[in-house]
Amino acid sequence: MYTSNFTVPTTEQMHLINITSEVQSQVDQAGITSGVCYLFNPHTTAGLTINEGTDPDVQTDIINGLREMVPLQFPFRHQEGNSPSHIMASLMGSSLTVMIDNGRLQLGTWQKIFFCEFDGPRTRKIQLRLLASD
Repeated sequence: MYTSNFTVPTTEQMHLINITSEVQSQVDQAGITSGVCYLFNPHTTAGLTINEGTDPDVQTDIINGLREMVPLQFPFRHQEGNSPSHIMASLMGSSLTVMIDNGRLQLGTWQKIFFCEFDGPRTRKIQLRLLASD
């Protein structure tokens, strides 16, 4: 088993950051050729997702769609004023599982792994665990 953490600096209040190359780099460093990659985001106002990474408009559409679904101006009771970020993070989820085969993350042709920032800018941390099956 290989365990690691890495940071993700965010620069906007809400945006998706492609972390696929960092995750693949961790797989390469661990030397795992077959197994499972677990990612966990320990933040309550950010999420993780796998989605299309070729057209940046998809990332913009995801953020805009979430903004449409979750009202930014609503009489939320949470005093910090970031309730929409908590809701969006719950919708995206806090963890991902990706298979590893031949030393490569088994993502679809267009898929990338994204860290979803909803309450930035901040410096975030991702926890990674790799389990080898060979």
